[in-house]
Amino acid sequence: MSAMVPVDPQAMGKVAVLMGGHSAERAVSLMSGQGVLAALLAQGVDAQAFDPAQRDLGDLKREGFDRAFINLHGRFGEDGTVQGALELMGIPYTGSGVLASSVAMDKIMTKRIWLAEGLSTPAWRQVDSVEQTIAALAELGAPMIVKPAREGSSLGLTKVTDAAQCAQAYALAARHDPEVLCEQFVAGDEVTCPVLGTGAQALALPVIHIVAPDGNYDYEHKYFTDDTHYIVPCDLPAGEEAVIQALVLKAFRTLGCRGWARADVMIDARTRQPYLLEINTSPGMTSHSLVPMSARATGMSYEQLCLQLLASASLDNPLPAHAGD
Repeated sequence: MSAMVPVDPQAMGKVAVLMGGHSAERAVSLMSGQGVLAALLAQGVDAQAFDPAQRDLGDLKREGFDRAFINLHGRFGEDGTVQGALELMGIPYTGSGVLASSVAMDKIMTKRIWLAEGLSTPAWRQVDSVEQTIAALAELGAPMIVKPAREGSSLGLTKVTDAAQCAQAYALAARHDPEVLCEQFVAGDEVTCPVLGTGAQALALPVIHIVAPDGNYDYEHKYFTDDTHYIVPCDLPAGEEAVIQALVLKAFRTLGCRGWARADVMIDARTRQPYLLEINTSPGMTSHSLVPMSARATGMSYEQLCLQLLASASLDNPLPAHAGD
């Protein structure tokens, strides 16, 4: 990874650390936000917590915030909605812009784009009934993953092995999102790879091999237990890490992501073919989170990572200097 860019904390201005929000991932978002807030304050940044579930977003403009560090996860934070509001207010923010955030939040749209660009992702079916879920199982084979198309942190996800489980799996996913995705299960190694930067300057960080109890990397094992093992530098066969990093970089650029993101990948145990699952444009920053873990393997501390990300805050369409005069 290239050398970090020197950042003057005072030059960041008044910073809002957006956390909490209205999504099902509110609790995780608050943990991420508190970590980032403490890291920025420790480095002399004029940072303040800002919870859009408790305050009007318009306060960001009225109170003169210069930048926003987005720690919101899921709907109303990672899906382009908050990004659009910040664009209209002219407040630079961390992470991807409106379009990339919106597309990446929708796993079905993401898959369509990746496939169009020749990137590997597990076979899938979009379903809107229990009957279609059962039909998808017959087509894709067991086991199969059933999950909401626009939700994160494995919320609403079920691994089904027979048709009798499809009704409950569909109901759980549909409770989170009317768009339900059935996905072919890939048996093998689960890995994740963060990206920092934008465009040609974007760089893939070290790949992390995730070893969860019984291969079940669910919400609890992601955030609230110490049972999951994270291997970084990873223990993959020679050459595989570079292949995955190249795949993830292409996936990142194909969607037009910027600033940072983290892509999740499954490696088929038999063929060693990597398959892209999804990309997170507002990754977690908790004590269990993966981007800080990967950055640490390059010598970048949590505090340095937060400051670098803050410095990358930008807008899709900066307003002309005379706008509003």
